[in-house]
Amino acid sequence: MQRSKPVLPLAAFCATLLCACASPDVSGSRTTPVAVNVPATVHPGGETADWWYRSGAARAAGNGAMSGKAKNVIVFLGDGMSLTTVAAARILEGQRRGQPGEENQLSWERFPNTALSKTYNTDSQTPDSAGTMTAISTGVKTHMGAIGVSAGHRDDCAGSLRKHRLTWLQLADSAGMATGIVSTARLTHATPAATWAHSPNRDWENDTDLPPEALAQGCTDIARQMVGTPYGRGPRVLLGGGRGEFTPVGQRDPEYDDKVGQRLDGRDLVADWKSAHPQGRYVWNREQLRAAAGAPALLGLFEPDHMQFDHDRDRSAEPSLAEMTAAAIEHLSQDPNGFVLMVEGARIDHANHYGNAFRALDETIALSEAVRTAVEMTSARDTLVLVTADHSHTLNFVGYPVRGNPILGKVRGRGGEDDAPGDYARDATGLTFTTLTYANGPGNTGESNRQPAGPKRFLHSPSTFAPVEGRPDLSQVDTAAPDYLQEALVPLKSESHGGEDVGIWARGPGSEAVRGTVEQNTLYHFIVQATPRLRERLCQAGTCDDNGVPVELPQPSDFMR
Repeated sequence: MQRSKPVLPLAAFCATLLCACASPDVSGSRTTPVAVNVPATVHPGGETADWWYRSGAARAAGNGAMSGKAKNVIVFLGDGMSLTTVAAARILEGQRRGQPGEENQLSWERFPNTALSKTYNTDSQTPDSAGTMTAISTGVKTHMGAIGVSAGHRDDCAGSLRKHRLTWLQLADSAGMATGIVSTARLTHATPAATWAHSPNRDWENDTDLPPEALAQGCTDIARQMVGTPYGRGPRVLLGGGRGEFTPVGQRDPEYDDKVGQRLDGRDLVADWKSAHPQGRYVWNREQLRAAAGAPALLGLFEPDHMQFDHDRDRSAEPSLAEMTAAAIEHLSQDPNGFVLMVEGARIDHANHYGNAFRALDETIALSEAVRTAVEMTSARDTLVLVTADHSHTLNFVGYPVRGNPILGKVRGRGGEDDAPGDYARDATGLTFTTLTYANGPGNTGESNRQPAGPKRFLHSPSTFAPVEGRPDLSQVDTAAPDYLQEALVPLKSESHGGEDVGIWARGPGSEAVRGTVEQNTLYHFIVQATPRLRERLCQAGTCDDNGVPVELPQPSDFMR
């Protein structure tokens, strides 16, 4: 056997690379850190849009993102997918397969590169989906409720017009790449909206939501912007819910006889989209989606509001997130210039808000299936895949359950670290308790104006609670039932977001740069720096430094047709 050549010791090798050791990814590339100077600033007063953009660029370049050579990019966003949600969903998926569960891995947990993302908004420790997705989409952190604009005031239309920020989907459209947006929420909802629209207020989804003064000042509702094409061809694929946001009140819904559109301006935005894409296909059910294969452009609106939870959907009528992901990739991969795609598992967040762990975990497993589908349909040699969340929730994973204990069940085994394994664990009052609980939300067991004292059931949206006295006896309660709401300490109509870090998992060209704990806006810079066609378009607009790193805040007007 031929002897290998001697190599430098690991420590010496690291030193030669300024402790930025890099190993080849599947594409054979090697990450090389590039230094970008960032001026010191005062927090939070000095955090301008320009500063956020440059600081995010510096972190990504310092991690070696400029070495990436991705042709395509897919970002999966699990809305509200906290690390606790990921861990519990991992176990539930494994237990559904007859395993103990703890050893299982969701599809993205097999990716080679991971990091943590700091999620706060410029004005809030605990963020919302609009400000967080805007950070991911534009490279600039912003205020709670902002859609595609840098920090300002939520109802300041006039001020926001000067703060529109370019998203990486709009950049890709300007660069001649195919673009796609997929979500199980309304397409006008915070996360999908922040990839394409610009609004200081996430609630301005259609013209009926837009205040008269904002309309007079020049703001446009989000739905109108989602079908606009100022940068190029516009999104080639739009799949999700929200038919009502795009159709007028005089138009009856094609699926539900008792529903009509929500627009009062008389505009039929579906018709507008068809006019802009004469060869495209508009679909509103699963069969039509399957029949639209090969169409050059695709608009799918599968519900008047959000799409159904995966547990509740009619599988013959409404496509799964994995099916929508597959359809998007099939359409977008036809473009020789490459594509970018954002896929949101939106209803993880909604289920957590409802205090319903069953649906939150089930939706996370559905997202895992969508990621698995994308991995099978693409190559790690040319497609960068990122999986992350916008923010966390207050779901807790507690107690000392024995290995393999049903994750949605009551704790069986130990009540404390020093207790011997046995039957159900008991609290200090002798009552059983579940592994999963929420810190706050509608699962509080006090009497509400909607349900009596005791365990609550989905759907519970109360406006008042009575103080709770003790805990309920769960011994005869099926806590694994889909409609059971986990106990919540603080009574709230809707469970709140959490402020801790969320995960980032990455595979493909440029993914080796995804490491450490980063500000959330750095994800944008990972994407654009790892994709030559995107960074070259930014350099053409004069936003790059001498090393070719995009460091100057791009102006959307420079990228319009």
